[in-house]
Amino acid sequence: MIEHPPVSESAPLTSRQRLRRKQRWMAVGMFLIDQALIFTGFGIAYLLRYQVSWPAPLDRIVAEVATENLVPFSAFLPIVLILQVLLSIRFIGSGFYRPSRRMTLLDETTAIAGNVITMIALLMVVVFLYRPFFYSRLIFAFAAITIIGLLLSWRLLLIGIRHWFWSRGLGRERVLVVGGTGLGQLVMQSLTASPGIGYTLVGYLSDQPIIASNRARVFQYLGDLDDFETVVLQQDIQHVIIALPFWEYERLPELAARCQHLNVEYQIAPDIYQLSFDRVDIMHLSGIPLLQPKAVQLQGLNLALKRIFDLLAVLISLPITIPLAIIIAFLIWFDSGHPIIFRQQRVGKHGKLFTCYKFRTMVPDAEQRRKELIRHNEADGPLFKMRADPRVTRIGRWLRRTSLDELPQLYNVLRGDMSLIGPRPALPEEVARYEPWHHRRLAVLPGLACLPQALGRSEISFDEQVRLDIYYAENWSLSLDFRILMMVIPAILSGRGAW
Repeated sequence: MIEHPPVSESAPLTSRQRLRRKQRWMAVGMFLIDQALIFTGFGIAYLLRYQVSWPAPLDRIVAEVATENLVPFSAFLPIVLILQVLLSIRFIGSGFYRPSRRMTLLDETTAIAGNVITMIALLMVVVFLYRPFFYSRLIFAFAAITIIGLLLSWRLLLIGIRHWFWSRGLGRERVLVVGGTGLGQLVMQSLTASPGIGYTLVGYLSDQPIIASNRARVFQYLGDLDDFETVVLQQDIQHVIIALPFWEYERLPELAARCQHLNVEYQIAPDIYQLSFDRVDIMHLSGIPLLQPKAVQLQGLNLALKRIFDLLAVLISLPITIPLAIIIAFLIWFDSGHPIIFRQQRVGKHGKLFTCYKFRTMVPDAEQRRKELIRHNEADGPLFKMRADPRVTRIGRWLRRTSLDELPQLYNVLRGDMSLIGPRPALPEEVARYEPWHHRRLAVLPGLACLPQALGRSEISFDEQVRLDIYYAENWSLSLDFRILMMVIPAILSGRGAW
């Protein structure tokens, strides 16, 4: 049995009370507006069927109603009332008016369209069994279109208004993250990077605070897990996200019970990325959720399509890349002599080693001097990077900023060692320091350009880069490759994130 410390009757719960009161009034307001829009939509449908003169060729579809068959709108009022009641029951049952961020616009579109069409179809059956020749069938088709259009337009406007307020720091919920490991940090980074979702990160609880470094972003540390109740009350927390590592999962029931005791909404972020996959398919077995890792998409026909795309793109670009490579080779020779090409062992698909070719951007003895500079490393994880690396030559700095030093890797693409798009090839000593789940990025060929490069290159933490690489492997498509190419080009031209 889980015991909770007593909570004072005078605990400062005013913010949560205000939030729930606001949510209740918003639900009532949305319900009333929906009812008004359903009525208005049917009224517009009546005008379209009985009052509007349709031009050719639409007049053949919407035949003019004879005068003796005109029905006043008042005759449809009982039908509209029944439709409002039926849709109200369906919408309330579907959770339309509950405060939730889980329902996306696509979810709402599907639910609204499905419920409206179902209820109108049911009404048509009942009406034409009762009065088969009194009402126009076409008015119900018009009503379905206009009601769906009005409800979706209202939802879209509401989403826009919410995001406008949230992006300006208004009306956000105060959030506490429980957990400061990799998963907790990813949750906090996502919260701070997405102001439009309506959350304000207050801070986090963890048995050990995040250690500050040159790369790690430091969030507000509020105490350890034993301080949970005190922090929730003192900081006026409205929402809790539990992001504990898998080895602390025995504390989940206690934390969930404390959230319920304090009447605070909470969510649990599962630490599934430690299990070596980034995306899952969710199945249900008699109500029990089962998580199944997504398969890598780059196999079979997809792999053949990607290979054809790589070869065609490289061959088509040769008239541009060959003259450019000759000019770069001359500049390197003029700046720092030989060698022009730098050869290095890299880890490819499934851990297979291959020789990777690049234009030399550092002094010839750069590898020998690396040990002297390890203490100046500015990258996290197993990577080694320095913003002002003294080994980089003058031409090399420009080549790195523009990524032109990787031009010889087109030869690796022709050989089949690499692809145009894919995770960046890692050094063997980096792979030796991988955590088990990091190896998932080695399931596909490495590439010249990648999703992390398109989104910020060195500005993204190593764990985030790996997650993006895994996402790419599990969600590959030719259109995704094209999108990454279109994103990489401006990133390269701006030099954003390049070291």
